[in-house]
Amino acid sequence: MPALNRDVRRLPLRGADLVLLAHHPSWKGVGRDHNTMLVVECDGPIESDRIARAWDRFLDVCPWPAARLRRPFPWGKLHWAAGARASLARPAVRRTTITAREELQRELGTELNLAVEPRREAPLRMLIIDDESARPAPSSVLVLTWFHPLMDARGGENLLTHLNELDRHETAAPWGDTPPAFVSGPDRRSLVERGRIAGGSLRYLKTLAPVPPVSPGGPPVPPGRACFRRQSFTVPEAADQRATREICWRVAVVGKAMTELWRRRGLADVPCLLPISVDVRPKGELGATFGNHLAFHFARFQPSDTADVPTLARALRRQMTDALRDGQIEANQVALEFLQYQPLSRMLRVLPWTTDGELFSFNCADLADWPNALAECFGRKVTNAYHVPVVPPRPGIGVFFNRCGGRSNVVVSWIEGVVTEVEAARIIDVVREEMGWIDAS
Repeated sequence: MPALNRDVRRLPLRGADLVLLAHHPSWKGVGRDHNTMLVVECDGPIESDRIARAWDRFLDVCPWPAARLRRPFPWGKLHWAAGARASLARPAVRRTTITAREELQRELGTELNLAVEPRREAPLRMLIIDDESARPAPSSVLVLTWFHPLMDARGGENLLTHLNELDRHETAAPWGDTPPAFVSGPDRRSLVERGRIAGGSLRYLKTLAPVPPVSPGGPPVPPGRACFRRQSFTVPEAADQRATREICWRVAVVGKAMTELWRRRGLADVPCLLPISVDVRPKGELGATFGNHLAFHFARFQPSDTADVPTLARALRRQMTDALRDGQIEANQVALEFLQYQPLSRMLRVLPWTTDGELFSFNCADLADWPNALAECFGRKVTNAYHVPVVPPRPGIGVFFNRCGGRSNVVVSWIEGVVTEVEAARIIDVVREEMGWIDAS
């Protein structure tokens, strides 16, 4: 199998990766605060030996799953560092067994809160949960957990796709003599040109929030354990899926649920601000795996606007259309890359509304459809799959969508103490009611 150019021993963190680290300003505090978990439910037991063999073959061509996070001096560039192939050990693959379906949530919660220390261990790991209570036969749940600055959600799916392809092709590599582009190439534009674009982004960001947003994760709530709640739904045949599948519609729906929470909490009635991530990989292509390949659009709306979801969705769509037309989303992406020249502690201070620690009102993302290439995983049919990212202590809560096997998943992720289980369940109920979905959990 052809090897990756072994002269490439450093993979710099991208701008979006650094923003994730800046959300947690204490460098010593990295760990489970940055975990992202991909949960893949399969229709039968998975053989761990097949995963181990796939890892060994993957590390022959790409070292980053076994790399370590390094910084040469206090303000130096953070990067992933990897040694020679002989020094690379495959990421850990653990196995456990449950005898009742109710135990699954507990196991997943434990896994989500198990810290990753990227300076001393591999930045990702796997867990196989064998469910002996499944009918008509035992099944497995495959859990991939990684340090979020390593890659985004689509990168996690890409990585699993590569491993699965290696498992399916036991002799020859599935990509022949040319491995995929596991990482992206540098921006070929000159520093002067990129600096001009980034400057426009900075000027725009400074005007985004004349009134600082509020979030439920603000003081006096201390950071606690990461928690999540997931529910699956089916869509009635008569439902208008075209409109409701757009991210703007879903942000409006989640905004309505959050407004209800805000009012119960007596939080200030100020404009909501939240980042909408935009995948910058070429459409229709697998794209790079490692690094958060994201640009951001910033949605703004008044809590009172959420009373009329269709009208708010149209307004949010106009905002995004204007941002695309004006090149603002690309400018935000270019500006992110300049963060590698700043220490983490200063990254967010340039934004006027962050002086009191508030960044955004809440997090929300639609992670789209589960890849067709992963309809089967390590020889087993995938029955459902979803992502669970740990959100920063502020805003302290996020809502995430995806689709798999004809079902729509809604995941509410929060930090213990920010909201209660009952409040998280109510957010899901509002989403279900507004989307017109039917419970399929």
